[in-house]
Amino acid sequence: MAKKALWILFAILSVSIGLYPLIYFLIDRRFGLLASKSAELLANVFWNVGFYTHIIFGGLALLIGWIQFSPKLRRKNLELHRKIGKIYVVSVLLSSVAGIGIGFFATGGWVTALGFVSLGIIWFYTTLTAYVTVRKKQIAEHQKFMIYSYAACFAAVTLRLWLPLLIGYFEDFTKAYTIVAWLSWVPNMVVAYWINRRIQPLRAVVA
Repeated sequence: MAKKALWILFAILSVSIGLYPLIYFLIDRRFGLLASKSAELLANVFWNVGFYTHIIFGGLALLIGWIQFSPKLRRKNLELHRKIGKIYVVSVLLSSVAGIGIGFFATGGWVTALGFVSLGIIWFYTTLTAYVTVRKKQIAEHQKFMIYSYAACFAAVTLRLWLPLLIGYFEDFTKAYTIVAWLSWVPNMVVAYWINRRIQPLRAVVA
């Protein structure tokens, strides 16, 4: 029962934050994270291309990526699993590269920038490795790196969970944002590592 409840919560968070980028097309975008950006940066064409590429394809990856962890889908419709996987990989590669680019302009200076750029690099690497390994029929390695990939993707969710709490505690957006640049994804990767270690014996049995 608890496992099912966690799965439902996982799905709700993934879908709701995956759809979150739509807000930027429905209302004035000068809210939330963009409220801390300068007018000069918001008018920069290259930054805007990077920003919208990052949120659109990152949102799509988050929106569809959680489905891939359903054993029922893989058993009943492997072809659909593969098609969703290809869309996820392309979305992540585009979003992560764009994220690395705009990460250098993150509010809070080089510590914040390093946090988000590191996340982008890890997200790109784990996703590309997951794709390469599945092409080589290394299914166990593919599964492992996909867990790391989606843990990095899920940073979009954990960032939005942590940031209001940190702002409320410090009463300072910049300080909170600097911390969340690392807190949004480092614990996720620790959890992914724990999950991979836990299911490793199962993979060995299956193999």
